[in-house]
Amino acid sequence: MFGNAQLAAAVTGLIAGFVAALPGGPVNATLLGEAARKGFRWAAFVALGATVMEAIYCTVALAGFAQLFRDRWIRAAMELISFLLMLWLGVKYLRGCPLPGEERAERFVEEHFHPHTAFWTGFLRVLGNPGILLLWLTVSAPLFGSGWVQPVWSSKWPFVAGVALGGLLWFLLLGWSVSLGRGRLSSSTHQRLSHISGWVLLLFAVGVGVRLVARLAEQ
Repeated sequence: MFGNAQLAAAVTGLIAGFVAALPGGPVNATLLGEAARKGFRWAAFVALGATVMEAIYCTVALAGFAQLFRDRWIRAAMELISFLLMLWLGVKYLRGCPLPGEERAERFVEEHFHPHTAFWTGFLRVLGNPGILLLWLTVSAPLFGSGWVQPVWSSKWPFVAGVALGGLLWFLLLGWSVSLGRGRLSSSTHQRLSHISGWVLLLFAVGVGVRLVARLAEQ
């Protein structure tokens, strides 16, 4: 049965997936560079492949948290680590800098797999971007700690489904805009979208930090 808790997790995932897809990355760069030339149908299959791999990364990130969050001290430590990582990721997105190892991983995937279809192009571009896995590992702790997502699969799977839908929605919107505008969506516009994600991460980090300070004050 799909109750209020599952609905809350799904909506949280939808918002998180949409925002997480905004920063400049391999998939967005592919859509910006080629959607106008190859059309929306090609862009849609790239978006579908990217969404499948992102959902896999998100599932992997959530898989081990059920046991960890039974101990409040471990939960607090995970939230502190997530707070620091969100600050770091937010600054990276604001500066438009690639994450460590991102370019090397992307080159490795391209050189060894040589995708020939739109779906596999999107799938492998996300596979070669370890920053996506790091992002979901980072946001999982505060999401569980806040209660927006419960550390059980009845809540995790609606969240993953929401993430997939949110990411797919952004990729489709971007591909449609580029193909319709014949490439007029500039890289500077996309950089501004990356900045938005950076600010969202920083604001989320502030919220996590405030909650941690409040818990310490209660102790």
